[in-house]
Amino acid sequence: MSVLVVGLSHRTAPVDLLEQVTLSRDSADKLLADVVSGDHAGEAMVLSTCNRVEVYVDVDKFHGGLAQTSELIARRTGVSLEDLTPHLYVHYEDRAVAHLFAVACGLDSMVVGESQILGQVRGALRAAQDAGTAGRTLGALAQQALRVGKRARTETGIDRAGRSLVTAGVQEATQVLGPLHGRGALVVGAGAMSSLAASVLGQAGAGSVVVANRTLSHAERVAGLVGGRAVPLADLPAALAEADLVVSCTGAVGHVLSVRTVAAAQQARGERPLVLVDLALPRDVEPGTSDLPGVTVVDLESLAEVLERTQHAADVEATRMIVADEVVAFLGWQRAVSVAPTVVALRGMADGVVRDELTRLAGRLPGMEPRVRAEVEQTVQRVVDKVLHAPTVRVKQLAGEPGGQSYADALSKLFGLDPAEVEAVTRADLSDATDGNGEATLDINTDGGDR
Repeated sequence: MSVLVVGLSHRTAPVDLLEQVTLSRDSADKLLADVVSGDHAGEAMVLSTCNRVEVYVDVDKFHGGLAQTSELIARRTGVSLEDLTPHLYVHYEDRAVAHLFAVACGLDSMVVGESQILGQVRGALRAAQDAGTAGRTLGALAQQALRVGKRARTETGIDRAGRSLVTAGVQEATQVLGPLHGRGALVVGAGAMSSLAASVLGQAGAGSVVVANRTLSHAERVAGLVGGRAVPLADLPAALAEADLVVSCTGAVGHVLSVRTVAAAQQARGERPLVLVDLALPRDVEPGTSDLPGVTVVDLESLAEVLERTQHAADVEATRMIVADEVVAFLGWQRAVSVAPTVVALRGMADGVVRDELTRLAGRLPGMEPRVRAEVEQTVQRVVDKVLHAPTVRVKQLAGEPGGQSYADALSKLFGLDPAEVEAVTRADLSDATDGNGEATLDINTDGGDR
């Protein structure tokens, strides 16, 4: 396995750049196709969220794979490679495994421990499977990452360590507005984050919650969760004039809340304090809005600074230990799997030799009694099994160590195994290692995680 990950996130790139590289589903699908059609990649998976874009690739050569993947990210995002390179991070083999496990646990999120990343990893895997670009390597890796993420949330308090972006944004707003009881709140958008925002605002005691969305039925669904009111996006200026706190998280390409719109609302409000919490990427609130009198903008960059000061060190450290243990277990399993086809092929060759020799013996001694023939066959088979037992058991043990594949290669050379036969076993093993949905299934003890 030679997994390479190339990406950038809120840790390495400013929001302005992340806005430019955000990939639509169609663009991500095209990037998958680009990567696997190149010279160095056999599999590919794209993880694109509001604050990261990562490409996971199963490569044959590190340098060739890195150059090709980086160039394709630049091409599909429309950002020059020269501008991207200073912000890219690269992980390879065991470090790539550790990175994805940490991502799935929420350790690399802006909000440490947030659970949405699990769904995003699952979505990235499903998209790669649908595109036919996730096979044995990345399928198994992503599936195990999901299990590790669930285990971390079961065994630690990492969820408590990472408050949602909505909660953090609302708490920042109360620093300006004070308690939300009796305050008017406006949610712009009707997706999962908007639903969470409406719920948090309701729990915080907002006097009224209005949900604005382009599709009114979607706004009505979200507003119904908290007994709020839904309005079409065309009524946004009027709703804005009535709100004290706005949480916006849409998938719009342009700015939903322009300086002109907010300025008009502020004039109607008498320039009372107004807090805009912008959780969208690309941003919903136009730059410069915070310069308006009475307006405070809380965006992803400012939230990152707040959240960095509120992490629970004990839960984070416990989760890191889980990741470290799981990386060792996964790499050991992967190395053992890599030698299994050689062991199966060796035993297949030995069984073939036994059959040929017994057939030859039957031809030379046609009058052999059935009882004697059966005893001879059992004896020959036991001899072969005992001779092969030690080397096959030992090569499986050694496979879990770095460089374990070299022992399988030695077996192939010593016993003259046909490479085509080993490859045939590998393909059959791949079929056995997937479930009915084409997803890889692992037999790794996660000590409490979802298996």
